[in-house]
Amino acid sequence: MSQQATPEVLQASVNDVRHLASMIRGVAFVNRATISISEAGITVTVEEARSLIANAYVPYTLFSSFVFNPPQVPGDAASSQGSDSQPPAAVFEVQLDVLLECLNIFGTAGGNLLAKGGAGIEQKPRGKAQGKGKGKEWADLNANRLDNYFTSSKATALRMSYQGEGYPLTLLLAEDANGPKTTCEVTTLEPEPNLELPFDDDEKVVKLIMKSVWLREALSEIDQSCDTLSIICNPPGGGKRQPPLRIHAVGAFGSTEMDYPNDREVLEVFECAERVSFNYRYRHIARALRPLQSSLKVSLRIDGDGLLSLQFMMPASQGALIEFKCLALVDEV
Repeated sequence: MSQQATPEVLQASVNDVRHLASMIRGVAFVNRATISISEAGITVTVEEARSLIANAYVPYTLFSSFVFNPPQVPGDAASSQGSDSQPPAAVFEVQLDVLLECLNIFGTAGGNLLAKGGAGIEQKPRGKAQGKGKGKEWADLNANRLDNYFTSSKATALRMSYQGEGYPLTLLLAEDANGPKTTCEVTTLEPEPNLELPFDDDEKVVKLIMKSVWLREALSEIDQSCDTLSIICNPPGGGKRQPPLRIHAVGAFGSTEMDYPNDREVLEVFECAERVSFNYRYRHIARALRPLQSSLKVSLRIDGDGLLSLQFMMPASQGALIEFKCLALVDEV
């Protein structure tokens, strides 16, 4: 009787899985992911080579209903959690390819939402990476309602539930009330510790915000054989020969260099007090191409040690965010 009376840890539903699938797909460059469920929503975390960590923050507001019941823990563990500032959460691991395949079981959760067209969304810039094009202004984020990004194609509704530790993540998917339905059970695994890369905003030396399309075009032009990518920032007013932002990539077949002008049309926010230059693995930065395809804007921050934070503002819901944090390469002396 006590087991039957135990409420499910998670009961959530959404009328269209496309935004949820798009956010998960944005961090699916590693198959095994950690899922953390709390009152705030769902966080999907992956890491690569102990140098790159990506989080997809799916807020509870993305769902039409979201009920979270903190999992029951033994007395000793509960007392230790009580002294911790972290809110209670259910944590487990899943295989992302399996999860995404289930969400797309009716073939309606794939593709790029922005590429399908939407109110106030520009599909491609009119300029190169230098940002000289005068594209349309993007719609205000508050006006980016879910229905603005949907086409007339059928949507798949989802009811997601999780009973607790040792149980699968259960997905009930349906095209409509009278259409076909299917239930998928995604195996959950014991979570392993993830890389911790805290970013102290007070220690940042660079902060900029731009439309995702500008950074996406620049990264897309870099040859895939490049090994190292440099991000170089100069203080505003440093002269025309010193662009505020320069991306420089070096590979076996040469180098590529892209400059961004000191133009509010391109760099909506730019803060830099002194010249900054850090190197990163290009293959790590290239992982950002996927969320850049489905996000509206990107925030780039770098701290004094070169830790790079990329935050992608998603159209799914207020608070929907994908964040990449990447360690800089250590210069060999």
